[in-house]
Parts: sequence; C-alpha cells; structure tokens
Amino acid sequence: MGNLVEHPAPTAAAAPTTATTTTAAQAPDTAWVKARAAAGRRQLIQSLALELALPLGGYYLLAGLGMSQWAALVISGLLVAPWLVYGMVRRGRVEVMPVFTLVLLTAGALMSLVTGSPRVLLIRDSWFFGVIGLWVLGTLATRRPFMLTAARSIVAAKIGEAGAQAWLDRWDTEPTFRHQIRLLTAVWGAGFLLDAGIRVLFACTLPIGAVPLVNSLQWLVVLGGLFGFHFWYVTRNGLKV
Repeated sequence: MGNLVEHPAPTAAAAPTTATTTTAAQAPDTAWVKARAAAGRRQLIQSLALELALPLGGYYLLAGLGMSQWAALVISGLLVAPWLVYGMVRRGRVEVMPVFTLVLLTAGALMSLVTGSPRVLLIRDSWFFGVIGLWVLGTLATRRPFMLTAARSIVAAKIGEAGAQAWLDRWDTEPTFRHQIRLLTAVWGAGFLLDAGIRVLFACTLPIGAVPLVNSLQWLVVLGGLFGFHFWYVTRNGLKV
C-alpha cells in the first residue's frame, strides 16, 4: 500500500530540524523524485490492470468457449499467479503479499475441489481483503499503525532520509499527528473489510456469471472512495508532501 497513497509530511512548524539537517547532499534530486513517482504510478496502473483484467477477462473468455463456471473460475484465478511470481523474481526477494495471494488462490481452488461449488471460489477473494482489513485495524493498537510504516519510504523518497526521520519522530511528540495517522489507518482498514463483506454478499446472491464483473467494478468504487477521502484529508490537514 505504501505506493498507493499520498502520505503525511512534516510541516515547517512541526519539524523545524528538517531544513537544517537535510543537506544538499542528503536531499533527493527533484528530477529523480519525479521520475521515481512516475515509475510508481506506472507500476500501480500496470498491477491493477493485470490483477483485475487477467482473472476477469480469462473467466469470460473461458466461459464463452463453453467451459464450466467452476473450471473457468479456477483457471482464470490462477492466471495471475505467474505475474506475482515474476514480480518477486524481478525484485529478487520473496514478499509477503504476493505469497499470501498465492496461498489464498491455492486454498480456494483446493476447497472448491472438495465442495464442487463455484461460489466457494467467488468468496475466496473476500478472505484476502478481509484479512488485510483486520491486519490494518490491528496495527492501531501498536506504536506503528499501518499508515505510518507504509508512508515512511514514500516520504524518504520525496524529502530525504533526515526529513523522513523528522516526520516519523512527530509520532512521539504530536498528539494531533497521531490522531490523523490513526484515523487514516482506520479508514483504510474499514474500507478493506467493507469490500470483503460486499464480495460475500454478491457471491451468495447474484448470478454466478455476473459476480466477477460486479466484484471488479465495486472494488474500483471502494478503492476510488478510499483514495478520494485520503487525498481530501491529507490536503485539508496540511499533511501532503
């Protein structure tokens, strides 16, 4: 998530040491920061396109070719697996979220083998978003809520390591900053749980053939709402880097 959102940054009043401790050598080059931000946006768009389009397009293509709903859901769901593995190989490290997604894809396919129900496969995605939502909300009980840790690398890329550390230190000194970070974390966690609940409702009530498309559309609506609130909130409260 860290590359999905605009994150809080230190203000001049709250972090006066940023300007004095971030030297010209430490401060990131403006062109480099812009290039990195553009690359991050391209990667986000590519990920959303592939992770939504591959399963969705694959399902309707296979179903249109006469494959059963169950088989079409199983195969289309697994189409994203090579993309997830390729991403980890390219970055040279095993990452939690891709591995977690692969585990859920495999578990859903195995469970559907036992039940023979395509609706089990449709509910599978809700596990993913539900677990993420619970984990995000669980970080509220810690000294490092999700939005604080997710934002640090973005802040460092934009204003340098010294500035990022000054921004991180605000957690220990500013109650208002802690409240803002917790609120943003709570909104994102609740958003993921809302999406999970909607997916279960659709999987249990809508015609099976309509669920993949409706799920993709409702996820874009939920994600758009989360982004819209986030950008409005950080701008309104002067938190934008």
